[in-house]
Amino acid sequence: MKIELIFIPSPTISHLMATVEMAERLINQNNRLSITIIIISFNSKITSMIASLTTTSNNRLRYEVITGENQQPTELKATDSHVQSLKPLVRDAVAKIVDPTQPDSPRLAGFVVDMYCTTMIDVANDFCVPSYLFYTSNAGFLGLLLHMQLMYDKAEDNKHDMMSELEDSEAELVVPSLTRPYPLKCLPYIFKSKEWRPFFLAQARRFRETKGILVNTVSELETHALKFLSDGDTPCVYSVGPLLHFKNEAGGSVEEKKQSEILEWLDEQPAGSVVFLCFGSMGGFSEEQAREIAVALERSGHRFLWSLRRASPNIKKEPPGDFTNLEEILPEGFIDRTEERGKVIGWAPQVAVLAKPAIGGFVSHGGWNSTLESLWFGVPTAIWPLYAEQKFNAFEMVEELGLAVEIKKHWRGDLLLGRSEMEIVTAEEIERAIKSLMEQESDVRKRVKEMSEKCHVALMDGGSSHVALQKFSQHMTENLEI
Repeated sequence: MKIELIFIPSPTISHLMATVEMAERLINQNNRLSITIIIISFNSKITSMIASLTTTSNNRLRYEVITGENQQPTELKATDSHVQSLKPLVRDAVAKIVDPTQPDSPRLAGFVVDMYCTTMIDVANDFCVPSYLFYTSNAGFLGLLLHMQLMYDKAEDNKHDMMSELEDSEAELVVPSLTRPYPLKCLPYIFKSKEWRPFFLAQARRFRETKGILVNTVSELETHALKFLSDGDTPCVYSVGPLLHFKNEAGGSVEEKKQSEILEWLDEQPAGSVVFLCFGSMGGFSEEQAREIAVALERSGHRFLWSLRRASPNIKKEPPGDFTNLEEILPEGFIDRTEERGKVIGWAPQVAVLAKPAIGGFVSHGGWNSTLESLWFGVPTAIWPLYAEQKFNAFEMVEELGLAVEIKKHWRGDLLLGRSEMEIVTAEEIERAIKSLMEQESDVRKRVKEMSEKCHVALMDGGSSHVALQKFSQHMTENLEI
């Protein structure tokens, strides 16, 4: 009997590529399985990527593109509404795939929905099949989210307002997915915002409706968090990471030329000598902050590769872009004084850069994909949170796991959720972090190297993530036979 799984990723490149990687692994492990990835919305860059994927896929991995009448929204709540509006189209597409009147029609085993596509659980229910969640962030934050949901639900039952407690800057929270108290100063803005908190708590409630949760992490990395998530109060959790995308990131001839120049420059640098600064597709800085970073880099004395983007005036409508004239915004003479040991660039091929032996440290926004990439290549990080769950990631990596160095303990602002007043981090704080990051014999560097080896082993036959994915496939098949 042929088995069909429906995957519905979030309409972003990073979520899509992690989904594709997981789907390919599942197909390699289960000869009876075929997968259709339904892409519910897309932009031009994803379109070209899908075309590339389709040409290399086999007939057991298919892609169905559904756009609806509107273009991809940029704001998170609008994206959620857009996904909901596409449920009838998804339902029709799945009905055609598993049409019982067609010869050799596969049996539908379930839906694997992205963390931002939980409304598609309703479509799985329409087909009377289980739904599973693909959680692209870490197990620790998943534990925090589920714990906060229970806390707020209990507080609501007791007519108790928690906002004053959350705003208490000296308070700490006991989070079951962490081994130590978590400062409320480090709490992501989504939990403090009256506008955003209901959205994420509702999301957590839907997580609990699923039959299982696939998490992009490694059991050896987040042992305590995964133990908490396996206590029976949540759906079965499978640690199947790291799910990383290593294919060429350049999106055209101009980017390919830039990538070639960057990688050639890195090949000329001594091993472990370059600090790489890159802050993701949404990470941009004000002129004042850019100058503080420049001063820190110059004072540190280290070689550097700096992906510098300007802050967007309206991040919901426009992503960060390049500064038009670096000479005007950086300290006078900075580029000339550092030209022998540093490069200031715009876009950066992050994975290709991290793979280079010259990279000795990574100053990052702390997105989970970036964190996993740095661990995979054995590069220690200094995390500078800018939005979403990154404040939690910084705490977990620095305080909980000892796998990153500290820039500063507490942060204000969130670039994406309407709280854009990001505080200035001083040159002194940045310089201190860079020097600690680039220390060659540090305990952090040794632990990162050890974790890198564990991440590689996890994906091998018999490794923890390989076994977890096998268990998911087995449980999915067993649920089908019940």
